[in-house]
Amino acid sequence: MKTTLSISAIALVSATAAMAQDLPQASSQWFADGQAHIEAMMARQPNTSRAKNVIVLVADGNGVGTNYAVRLMDGQLKGMLGEENVLPYETPEFHSALVKTYNINAQTPDSAPTAGAMNTGVKQRFNLINLGENAIHDDCSTVAGNELTTFAEIVSGQMDKSVGIVSTARITHATPAAVYAKTANRNWEGEVPEGCTAQKDIAAQLIDQMEAGVIDLAMGGGRRYFAGEDVTLDEGGKGRRPDGQNLIEKATGMGAQYAWNTETFNQLTLDGTTPVLALFNDSHMEYEADRADDDEPSLADMTKAAIEYLSQNENGYYLEIEAGRVDHGNHDGNAYRTLTDGVAFAEAVAMADELTDDADTLIIVTADHEHAIAFNGYCGRGSDILGLCYDVAKEGVGHSDELLLADDGKPYTVIGYLNGAGSVLKQVEGGNDYAGSRAELTQEETTDMDFVQEALIPMSSETHSGEDVAVYAKGPWAHLFDGTIEQNVIFHVMNQAVTAE
Repeated sequence: MKTTLSISAIALVSATAAMAQDLPQASSQWFADGQAHIEAMMARQPNTSRAKNVIVLVADGNGVGTNYAVRLMDGQLKGMLGEENVLPYETPEFHSALVKTYNINAQTPDSAPTAGAMNTGVKQRFNLINLGENAIHDDCSTVAGNELTTFAEIVSGQMDKSVGIVSTARITHATPAAVYAKTANRNWEGEVPEGCTAQKDIAAQLIDQMEAGVIDLAMGGGRRYFAGEDVTLDEGGKGRRPDGQNLIEKATGMGAQYAWNTETFNQLTLDGTTPVLALFNDSHMEYEADRADDDEPSLADMTKAAIEYLSQNENGYYLEIEAGRVDHGNHDGNAYRTLTDGVAFAEAVAMADELTDDADTLIIVTADHEHAIAFNGYCGRGSDILGLCYDVAKEGVGHSDELLLADDGKPYTVIGYLNGAGSVLKQVEGGNDYAGSRAELTQEETTDMDFVQEALIPMSSETHSGEDVAVYAKGPWAHLFDGTIEQNVIFHVMNQAVTAE
């Protein structure tokens, strides 16, 4: 929401602009744009009203580096060189900070405790969700007495707000599960170990939280964990619950609406009172690059539906939206799908911003962690972010027509990974040694949607990294995001926003 400049601010801006006009570079568009940015920043005023609504949008694995690549991809799809592009959450209206993502016991974080930190206000242990620091991974006996209260429980129980979760991953996966689940192992999505009575599996916890009135809407993938092994699911697959429970039938028996494809999604009644369970895939939803409109809704579609539904509550709502497959594309070393899902995430942010009012809605855009992604060479502007690195041109702004070559005489891509399936090192047959050399890459090959980026260390799945991510926010108390913060501080900003006097 735009705020009028104060008289003193106007005077200062006017004086600065007057001095700037005397500089030789004043006629440059870069200079004018820089001055305009300063004016927009000076126009921002802290919003200290109580937030009616809180929306957290998490692009899983979208750290500063991955976000840079998404920015270029989005810009190049729009016909720009790419570098000058501004994503919807990168405007001066958004406050920002860097976020430290480590877990209690891990330098390089896992998604479960990072998402848990944002939902409870405390850092957590690797592979655990919403359990205190005395809980131990994979040890069910340490659950009791270590359960943490979630933001969803606070706002639904104490403020009568509605709560929704949207994800392109399985709805029982780490980041969406952190809204509602408490578990000693993030992988206990459809079952717990024999003899474990201190907690239920994650899918069962979701249905329990819907029955308890904590969760009102859940949309994502993961259908297989909601039905027994003998159940044939909507698209022909089989359930994976060894206990034989059909949680979909339990949910609909409680009065919930159920959707499993675009057609049934479009038939949902968004009245804000009838719970919604939408499971669009047996496992994760499709990558945006592979998604068929008639099979699955887009992330922006789900965002729109969730906000329309939750907005029916006059007391407000909490909504977490996850672009889960940005993370998976990085793990696969496949930049094409990573960035395509990143662009879809940006569209979801724009949708959320369009449908809400800055006066009463706190929007937070962030990531849970970064990946071992890297950017190679001294590439000229406009080099295809998916393709090969072209040299800097001596004239103009676009890159030259000359490919930059490594010391082996071969071109290389703009994006690479420090580790992953695309390693240039291959195991020598009959031994444990690794050797190899790089292929002679072409632009056509590297921009193909199935291309796996070159990597150094051989691993079947590329890893996370421990570097900082960014957080962007607008709306009530968004100005508290500043400097470098611990990840659990995100919860405290949300809590401040909804409890402000």
